[in-house]
Amino acid sequence: MAAHSGNRAAPTRGLATSVTATETSPSAPQTSAQLRHPDISPMIYTTCTFDQAMRAVHAENPEAARYIDASPPNLQFLRQFMASTPDQRVRLLNAIKDNPGADNALAVFTQMMTTCVNY
Repeated sequence: MAAHSGNRAAPTRGLATSVTATETSPSAPQTSAQLRHPDISPMIYTTCTFDQAMRAVHAENPEAARYIDASPPNLQFLRQFMASTPDQRVRLLNAIKDNPGADNALAVFTQMMTTCVNY
């Protein structure tokens, strides 16, 4: 994975989706202009820690875990993301939404954030 130019927190082929600031409200209506994917709330509103998220991906998707583990930029992004507020998380996701492989990583990231409460 090569780092996205101009943004320290932006891994490529990493964890991303297309979101807008209006999505920081769980009850906000969603339009096709706001989302390419139906529900990013598990990523934005997760209460999990970095360690929980990593345990989840290691248990449920070992191949993705190896990929993340081998990428310091993705690990840095995930640490920053997990320590951020919901509004900051939206900004972080928007910063990487156009990175190569972003759409492929969405399912892994969503799974991590949805199931990490179990770890």
